[in-house]
Amino acid sequence: MGAVAEFSKLLGGNRAGEGGVAMSVCSAHPLVLRAMFRAARLHETFALVESTSNQVDQYGGYTGMRPKDFARLVHELAAEEGFPRERVLLGGDHLGPNSWRDRPAREAMAEACDLVEAYVRAGFKKIHLDASFVCAGEEGPLGDEVVSERCAEMAAVAERACGGEPPLYVVGTEVPTPGGTVGGEELRITTAEDVDRTLATFREAFRRRGLEGAWERVVALVVQPGVEFGDGSVHDFRPVPDLARRILAHPGMVYEAHSTDYQTAQSLCRMVKDHFFILKVGPWLTFALREALFLLELAEGELLPAHPSRLRETLARVMREDTRYWGRYYTGSSDEVAFKLAFSYSDRSRYYLGREPVAAAVERLFSNLGPRVPDVLLSQYLPLQYRRVRAGELRPVARDLAVDRVRDVMELYLEAGAARNPSGTAEVAPEGVPRGPSPALQTQGEAKP
Repeated sequence: MGAVAEFSKLLGGNRAGEGGVAMSVCSAHPLVLRAMFRAARLHETFALVESTSNQVDQYGGYTGMRPKDFARLVHELAAEEGFPRERVLLGGDHLGPNSWRDRPAREAMAEACDLVEAYVRAGFKKIHLDASFVCAGEEGPLGDEVVSERCAEMAAVAERACGGEPPLYVVGTEVPTPGGTVGGEELRITTAEDVDRTLATFREAFRRRGLEGAWERVVALVVQPGVEFGDGSVHDFRPVPDLARRILAHPGMVYEAHSTDYQTAQSLCRMVKDHFFILKVGPWLTFALREALFLLELAEGELLPAHPSRLRETLARVMREDTRYWGRYYTGSSDEVAFKLAFSYSDRSRYYLGREPVAAAVERLFSNLGPRVPDVLLSQYLPLQYRRVRAGELRPVARDLAVDRVRDVMELYLEAGAARNPSGTAEVAPEGVPRGPSPALQTQGEAKP
């Protein structure tokens, strides 16, 4: 079964109270992507990886990759990991005028449409349309009518660009602050009434452009469920029963939640139960990778290599030389900033792990730890990985140990999807619409109003 078909089948199961999750990995780091493939293979599920509009665009984004470059990277890593290409689902996140907000709306939207076309032509099949960004000369925030019309404009481009299997769409813009909260920002949880109003407005915008067929493939709404994180704190999920039930009144649809990083296993399970089917995670994954690298550097120090990697020192230096990606996020005294550079939940270090000096330090670290990290050092610094090594489940190779540390985080998401509603029965929507399968890839079943 292909990735899109697997996605749709699990989506239907989620609506039916049978669990199911789409763990959306938002990272371009090769070690994180390897962890994703290993976790997905273990759980016999598809692998969903997404890139954002500023990370990957038609000009290269901040990673230097265009959509086709990112797709090539993902597929090459999948092949190296022995993961079937057809079970890889590529997604584009926040596709819209974000990177061109300093231009008038017409110019920004022209770029946004080119962006969407590049994503779809590169084989991305899950497209989050986000036109909520205020452009030059506009006063914000933009209303649903303006946002939905611009999203429908981008959807029309996507429909023309797809040459085979058409894409699935995600709409909605009530997302947590990208990169984590700053200061005392207040969270506004989406209401059930917001859900009805937003979907009605978007549906009408699609209808005006003759995109009824595309609307049938709008499978998720992005909402703010009250999850977020800052430098050193996490807003844990608290169920909102009215919000959970409301999506059942919209056949074939589920919720997509952003910034689910650092949620507890119990919170993730409850989110899945409440029809947050697509759970996006990014900073937590590179945070876990950074943890593994720092721990491995401590192990390296015990071996007294002639040329130590000095990874942590190098990462801090590179970050201080270029403050673009953390300067407005990390504030406080010099000591407080130094601490955040290394340990913040916001994990701005993810923007620097691929820089040449840092990548070289990582390779030096792996080399210094040799073909086998001593068991006693694993027991000291990576005890979970030590147990797997002793059980014959994991090689004691530094690179694999780092990947496995990231996989530990992914396990929480995939295990949350394996949980079942204790009652074993489907809930009923407020209007009496029972939960049922997604129509996105089915010729019969529910039809959206």
